[in-house]
Amino acid sequence: MNTKTKRRMIAVTGIIVIVLVIVLAVVGGSSSAKTVSIEEATNGNMADQKIQVSGNVVENSYETVDNVLTFSIYNPEGDSSKQLRVRYAGGVSATFGNDVTAICTGKIGEDGVLNASELVTKCPSKYENSSDALSVFQLLEYGKDIVGKPVKVVGDVQGGTLKAAGEGDRFVLVDPETGSSISVLFDGALSEEIQEDSSVVVTGAVNDEGKFEATEVALPQ
Repeated sequence: MNTKTKRRMIAVTGIIVIVLVIVLAVVGGSSSAKTVSIEEATNGNMADQKIQVSGNVVENSYETVDNVLTFSIYNPEGDSSKQLRVRYAGGVSATFGNDVTAICTGKIGEDGVLNASELVTKCPSKYENSSDALSVFQLLEYGKDIVGKPVKVVGDVQGGTLKAAGEGDRFVLVDPETGSSISVLFDGALSEEIQEDSSVVVTGAVNDEGKFEATEVALPQ
């Protein structure tokens, strides 16, 4: 084997080694998160490890400051006193709300808070009979006489108004026949099937400010 051939083989070998190093670095850098329980995540031994934790959002535990959402989750089938605080700066789905299942991926900081890089929310589908529900137009026709009285109302989620819990009015309910509308307040979890322009049945009452405080939002049967 002449000197030129040897040099070519050494060069090719060097390139292969470099490629392997790059591939290994990429594979290692994208390693999947370790799935742990809330109890495991709060024991203080998971610092700087990439983990994935699932739990239900503690009622009214969330707040948004400077576009950063913080909330607590618990295990509904375990010790509810064990809670993990989560911090998330990404976009929040409209399905987020009280008691919704949150799947959080990230690393726990020195303060014991999970800094989530990913947040997925899931909740069961909900259906409600709309046969005895008022339309938005009928609701508004009652004026102040309906304030504070429990009622069911059917209408459409107005496009461009659907928000996540904690971001103000949850959505605007509009009457598809007349265009009459009312703002809806709701802190609970929304079914994943509820989207912009979806037809929904809301249960609750009109408050003194003329907004509808919903205790339940469901798809019509």
